Amino acid sequence: MSTDLATWAHLEKLTWQHVSLALAVLVVAKLVSLLLRGLLRRTAESVSPRLRLPILRAIPIARLLIGAGALIVVVPIFLEPTFGNAVAVFASVGLALAFAFKDYGSSLVAGLVTVLHNTYQPGDWIELGGVYGEVKSIELRATHIVTADDTEVIVPNSRIWSASIANATSGNRSLLCVAQFYLHPDHDAAGVRAQLAQIAEGSSYRRPDTPISVIVMEKPWGTQYRLKAYVKESRDQFLFITDLTVRGKEALRIMGIRFAQTPYAATEPG
Repeated sequence: MSTDLATWAHLEKLTWQHVSLALAVLVVAKLVSLLLRGLLRRTAESVSPRLRLPILRAIPIARLLIGAGALIVVVPIFLEPTFGNAVAVFASVGLALAFAFKDYGSSLVAGLVTVLHNTYQPGDWIELGGVYGEVKSIELRATHIVTADDTEVIVPNSRIWSASIANATSGNRSLLCVAQFYLHPDHDAAGVRAQLAQIAEGSSYRRPDTPISVIVMEKPWGTQYRLKAYVKESRDQFLFITDLTVRGKEALRIMGIRFAQTPYAATEPG
C-alpha cells in the first residue's frame, strides 16, 4: 500500500514540463531513427555489393536500440526509480510479453518437437503451410523452405499443430516424380503404356533399379496417363518431369497418337 501511495504521490507531482520532456525525447528518438535509416540506406547503395546487405540488416537493429534508449529515458520521468516500482514495471512487462509472445512460444515448442521426432530434416522436399520446396534450415521459431522458383519462404513451426505435412523424401535423395499425358480416347492404350515406360527407363535422371509404373484413367474428355518413376537426385525432380514430358510427347507424335483437347465453351455476345 505504501508503495502505491508513493507512486501516486510521484504522479501528482508531474507537470506539463515533464510531459513535454517525454514527448520531446520520443520525437527526437523518432527523428534520429529516420535520419539514421536514410543514412544507412544511402551508405548501402554506395558501398561494394558484398557490404550492402550487412548494412541494410543493421537498420532494424539500430532502430530497436534507439527505441529502447528512448524508453529508458522516458520511464523514469513518470515513475520514481525505486525498487518497488522497478519490480512492478518488470512484472507488467513480463505479463504483457507472455501474452504477446504466446505464439512465439508455441513455435519454439513445435521446432523442438520437429527436431526430436525427425518430422523432416534439411534437404527434404516437403509441403508445409501450402508451400512446397526444399528444407534449407530448421530454426527454433520457423522452418526455412526454398521453393522450385528459388524463393525462400519462412513458415512458423507452429503450423505443424494445425496443418498437415507432406514429406516427399523423408531423408532420402530420391523421390517419386509424375509426368502426366492427356490423349484422345481412340488409341492403342497398351502400346502407349509400353512406350511411356520405355521413355522413363531411358532417362538419364532416373534412379536405376527402381520401379516404373504407368497409370491409365479414362476421363469424359479423353484418357489420362500418369507416368511414375524415381529421380536420382531430389533437386532434379523438375528436370526429370520435363525430360519425361518432352520425350514422351515426341514419341507419341511419332506413333500418330492424338492429344486430348478441351472444347472451347461457346459464349454468346451480351
